[in-house]
Amino acid sequence: MRQKLPDFPWDALAPFGAIARNHPEGVIDLSVGTPVDATPEFIQQTLQEFSNSPGYPLTAGTSQLRSAIDQWARKTLGATGDFGVLPIIGSKEFVAWLPSLIEAKQVLYPKIAYPTYLVGALLAQAQATAVDIDASTWPIAELAWINSPANPTGRVHSESELAAAINWAKSNDAILVSDECYLEFGDSKVPTSILKISNGDNKNILAVFSLSKRSSMAGYRAAFIVGDPDLITRILEVRKHAGMMVPLPIQAAMVAALSDSDHVAEQRARYNKRRSLLAPALQRAGFTIEHSEAGLYIWATRQESAWESVQWLAELGILATPGIFYGEAGQSHIRIALTATDEQIATAVERISAQVGRDVVNQDEKDR
Repeated sequence: MRQKLPDFPWDALAPFGAIARNHPEGVIDLSVGTPVDATPEFIQQTLQEFSNSPGYPLTAGTSQLRSAIDQWARKTLGATGDFGVLPIIGSKEFVAWLPSLIEAKQVLYPKIAYPTYLVGALLAQAQATAVDIDASTWPIAELAWINSPANPTGRVHSESELAAAINWAKSNDAILVSDECYLEFGDSKVPTSILKISNGDNKNILAVFSLSKRSSMAGYRAAFIVGDPDLITRILEVRKHAGMMVPLPIQAAMVAALSDSDHVAEQRARYNKRRSLLAPALQRAGFTIEHSEAGLYIWATRQESAWESVQWLAELGILATPGIFYGEAGQSHIRIALTATDEQIATAVERISAQVGRDVVNQDEKDR
């Protein structure tokens, strides 16, 4: 019998969502990383142009898409050597199903991480072990996940940490998968792909990428993997049997998105500007910002229960995510998404700053 899956964590936010929605000026939802900026017009146009699609798409992807991913990987990631590519139906389904697809029975995943890594291991009835990034401490396993820039922390793993993870995989004849969905959203640090560190020796190495945030295409469910060609062939065979096909119009839109980097630079600048506004306001409210070097989240703590911090923000009409959703190590942290409009971020800053001012006045009155 399959292991019991955990409750969907965001359901526990419902009472705090109700508090935030009761704010007289409305709720600002920073709890879920759902893009709000428009999908670039040229991507929308490509989707429409290919909307007449009566036939089944190739699970392996069109030759145009495979070529676009290959070129992007070489130019953007610095990937070299022999590698394969494969489109997938959003990265989350791949994270959830990979242990089952390769029949892994021991899975390592980051100690502070998006819940789907654990869910994937449970679906495969595998033993799941949470680990730090220091690969010298990792036990033997068949599959290990790393995530840089990390969700929820925004941590960027160093090249030496990535190299150590590769060495662990080679020493244990294990598969190493790097979730790099936020790779192009560097801020104070510039992320490096595992496929650059591998120096062309890509055996048992995969990297996962998504266009959801990069190109504001979360509704398209467009993602892909790059890495060990033999492993990708093995995964492809199962996905062909299971009908895991990316729709042809989506594949065409992916080609368009991967062929342009200007819109990515614009989106990166938006997220980084929002971080530069919101982080100082949180710091004035007593929060310490940890990591948050890239990606689209702020990882913050006031050394109190995460739920207390969530409550404090909810009363200001701002909804954040408690760090406990991402593991026990996050129980005193909150994750704040930057996926809100510039106007909403500015309003959140105003509300937090105003509350800090009120708290100062109240404290002064108490001290008199």
